Amino acid sequence: MGRGGWVRAALSSRSFMFGLILSLLFLGAALLSFFWTPFDVARLTISERLQLPSAMHWFGTDHFGRDIFSMIMVGARTSIAVALVAVGIGMVMGVPLGLAAAARAGRLLDEIIMRGNDLVFAFPALLIAIMITAVFGASAVNAIIAIGIFNIPVFARLTRGAALSLWKRDYVMSARVAGKGAARISAEHILPNIANLLIVQGTIQFSLGILAEAGLSYVGLGAQPPTPSWGRMLADAQTLISLAPHIAIFPGLAIVFTVLGLNLMGDGLRDLFDPRLRRARA
Repeated sequence: MGRGGWVRAALSSRSFMFGLILSLLFLGAALLSFFWTPFDVARLTISERLQLPSAMHWFGTDHFGRDIFSMIMVGARTSIAVALVAVGIGMVMGVPLGLAAAARAGRLLDEIIMRGNDLVFAFPALLIAIMITAVFGASAVNAIIAIGIFNIPVFARLTRGAALSLWKRDYVMSARVAGKGAARISAEHILPNIANLLIVQGTIQFSLGILAEAGLSYVGLGAQPPTPSWGRMLADAQTLISLAPHIAIFPGLAIVFTVLGLNLMGDGLRDLFDPRLRRARA
């Protein structure tokens, strides 16, 4: 599909466009928060605590009198940064491992890599974060490390599975006959042909990373005060939800719509990259 055809298909995909709009909305809020927010998120105004949504405070205020809309904007920056770096760690380390395992399928290196992946999969991101914070303390950086470590075997397994089928293709056989080594074949012939699959998986893992960051912050293992975080906002709101439900509703909706947008965009990308799926849904 040419560039023009791909753009037309993207514009006609309701799933992709709706997901893209939601994702860009929260990305824009995160970028805008570097330069402007309606109120200073560090300002505590006890006299304005637990105010309902109004023309001044669009989403109301929390138990410290902080503007919830401003905190969600800054919290978007935290969630996106943590998830983006964590997914980057997973891809940078997992993809080469998967390519190496596929190139040495059935051999010792393949067994070592895959059994190592199984070992990491035995420890969820939350448990990894607990072990890391027990040694180094709770912080956004340690949350990134925990989520990133969990993402490594995800990309390694996906890459290995996709690459294995390509090693039997004629053009790969021709490259081997031409004297190209396994590393060069992986870089020049295997990786470009599975890049679309990795992009789609990266989008999905990005949404899961935002959920993981919110979960870690909720239990106190993510971003620490005074840095706003959607998960921390939910944790602070749980004892006041019957008195002021809006302080839990709005950060919860931010998480829901961000994850929904990324998942819809990933689903749309999968359809765009695979014409068979697009025709099946038509």
